[in-house]
Amino acid sequence: MLIRKRAWIALIAVLGLVAAACGGDDSSDTTAGTDGSGSVTTTTTATTGDVSQWGLPIIDPFDIPSGDIGIAGSSTVFPLSTALVSKLIDEGGPEYAIQSVGSGGGFERFCVSGESDISNASRPIKDSERESCAAIGRDPIEIRVGTDALSVVISSTNYFAQELTLAEIATAFSAPAGATWDSVNPSFPTHPIKTFSPGADSGTFDYFNEVVFDEADPPPILVSGVAEIVGEDDNITVKGVSEDGCTEGDLSSTCAIGYFGFAFFQNSADILQAVAVDGVSPGIESVNADTYPISRPLFMYTDAGIVAEKPQVAQFIAYYLNNVNEVIGEVGYFPAPDEKLQEAADAIAAAAGF
Repeated sequence: MLIRKRAWIALIAVLGLVAAACGGDDSSDTTAGTDGSGSVTTTTTATTGDVSQWGLPIIDPFDIPSGDIGIAGSSTVFPLSTALVSKLIDEGGPEYAIQSVGSGGGFERFCVSGESDISNASRPIKDSERESCAAIGRDPIEIRVGTDALSVVISSTNYFAQELTLAEIATAFSAPAGATWDSVNPSFPTHPIKTFSPGADSGTFDYFNEVVFDEADPPPILVSGVAEIVGEDDNITVKGVSEDGCTEGDLSSTCAIGYFGFAFFQNSADILQAVAVDGVSPGIESVNADTYPISRPLFMYTDAGIVAEKPQVAQFIAYYLNNVNEVIGEVGYFPAPDEKLQEAADAIAAAAGF
């Protein structure tokens, strides 16, 4: 009888040890590896023990290690990243500041001064920027996070420019001082043209110049006599275009045109119209069908050395990729193709040792 009792006690003790080893639903996994010099490094991953559809750990925001993350770049990616950080905070995670300085400005901080950890971009990194990164010991990791339909916009009172070809858009945005809309299309009325554009540091500007002007150098917008360069403040474009006064029958009234990301159009759709480009309007159907002429990818960039030094960077990007499709539609953009999100997940997993 005594032997049997001792056997039960031993069994209970063993089961207790097994349960302790397995742990609960939440865990913090530590993996060991080596860096480029052969030194041993460790990466701690705050997870729930599960993985997402991309094979990344499910990040518990409450357990992300303390420490800042420098994030700067595209004004187009800014609202998407802001939405992800807000979600992170709501779930108990840390708060990170995001600087909207344009894609070019973001790469300047990431690849030249080395002061940021993540560079937001609404265009792929240029070879010259990769060379600048290499000069400070950084090798950019490309993280695709979504898709934007760059929107050409006119005021709600504009009555003639709802559909334009790429050639007509090019003519309008390169017009000389004093130009009128009949120079864009002889059937258009003779209202004065006014255009609004982001600055040359903007990925939106770069992409527009690439698609509309075939990467002309100098970009025609910068030498146009009717263009107002608004920098990174797309709200100036919203105000300038929506209040243009374009009035049928009053040919002295200016009819303005501008462009920015689809999210900014969506937020102002009550006072703006999105132009159909070559007969195709921006929207989820045309983006998914790849028929809208000026849709574009959205990115984040980081570096393996940054990830090794700051594990919170990898965990934030994993959280971002795991949750981006949940919020991207609300922001006003479109999900990246699954294969691109998987490539991004694989890249950050390899850098972080997930």
